[in-house]
Amino acid sequence: MKILFVGDIFGSAGRSIVRAHIGHLRAAHNVDLTVINAENAAGGFGVTPQLAEELFDLGADVLTTGNHVWDKRELIDYMDSAAADSHVRARRVLRPANYQPGLPGYGVYEGTTAGGVPFAVLNLAGRVFMANTNDPFHAVNDLLKGIEARVILVDFHAEATSEKVAMGWHLDGRVTAVLGTHTHIPTADERVLPGGTAYQTDVGMSGPYDSVIGVDKDLVLRKFLTGMPGKFEAARGGAKMCAALVTCDAETGRASAIERIMLGE
Repeated sequence: MKILFVGDIFGSAGRSIVRAHIGHLRAAHNVDLTVINAENAAGGFGVTPQLAEELFDLGADVLTTGNHVWDKRELIDYMDSAAADSHVRARRVLRPANYQPGLPGYGVYEGTTAGGVPFAVLNLAGRVFMANTNDPFHAVNDLLKGIEARVILVDFHAEATSEKVAMGWHLDGRVTAVLGTHTHIPTADERVLPGGTAYQTDVGMSGPYDSVIGVDKDLVLRKFLTGMPGKFEAARGGAKMCAALVTCDAETGRASAIERIMLGE
């Protein structure tokens, strides 16, 4: 079984580069499950229902997010329109599961691939240098108790590499893949851990790399040089699509390979 995970889509450049490549990637690798982190799709800050629909049209099965999930208020009504037990598109847009109880949306989605394989996608947020999150380590322990699928992908949206590495070891042998997002820089540490869990500290951004993690570099440099506040805007140049391709056993959920992908314009 093949799982394609696309790293944080950032702005129009990210959407364009993913649109250019995702179709042939899915076809060439016979991808069974496609998950996209979409939390920066709308100009680098949040995702709208319209953009979520566009990503589903490109073949996404599940969309994950992170700390920018609430930046576009209209997404809240979109999430609230889906019942917990439904499989409509709005239900397949996730927010971090370890946010405060009672918030809109859900942090876990369980479904079945077109080939009939049960799967689950979990969205978690880190606590180190991040705000308003509960302990992701105990949260994921509780979540896994209620999941029957053997194929389980975890998007760990976190800042600190140490926290991400720790989560990989924490979940080794219990999930199919732990893939990091949020820092927008792809790491070269993809591996299959001893227990059969594919791991990468950060899959990287799908967006403009002639930038500072997606933002117009001149605006960021001005802030560093002067200390003056300013409005950040998404850059457009040097677009690349970053993703991870995970191969796993559909019956056991154990990963056998992970491949780091970066495709340019």
